[in-house]
Amino acid sequence: MKKYLFHICILFFTISCANKKDDISQRVSDYYNGFQSSNYSQVQNTLSDSLTLIEGDFIMPFNHKSYHEQFKWDSVFKPVYEIIEIKKLDDKVSATVSVHSPRFEFLKNNPLTCTHLFSFISGKIAKIENQDCSNADWEVWQKERDSLVKWTRIHHPELDGFINDLSMNGAINYLKAIELYQKRKARD
Repeated sequence: MKKYLFHICILFFTISCANKKDDISQRVSDYYNGFQSSNYSQVQNTLSDSLTLIEGDFIMPFNHKSYHEQFKWDSVFKPVYEIIEIKKLDDKVSATVSVHSPRFEFLKNNPLTCTHLFSFISGKIAKIENQDCSNADWEVWQKERDSLVKWTRIHHPELDGFINDLSMNGAINYLKAIELYQKRKARD
């Protein structure tokens, strides 16, 4: 009897581990679906108590409240997320995602397709590292961004600083600057 009980325990443990790996892949899907549907509660449910985003040399720590501000900033641009691929890599998940938005369109990098590596604590997302943006042209991105910033500083100083303002208001000003810049270029 003890032998059967031992085998049953091993079977449950194996199933539990397999489900945990499936759960982390599902967490990543739920995370992006929350962004897609503008549902921060769904995003928050996928996150650990703290989250670290890594973009190149930039390391950005967040708690739920500060990440909600980042979420609001992102939502102003009305991004459309498409999950291209999700791969489990032991206790991590790699996700390739394509994002369309008016901001990326202005920066001539629309859609922007990137691969992110997700790390977990107790089955919740704790760290997201940008691995590669395969179709990005960072030189064009920088040129377009710098032109917009310079033009805005001269013609609409009331919007100046939007590029470093990661609040919802900063994103709104970013979109206003793009709209005004494009209208001006169309008239010239």
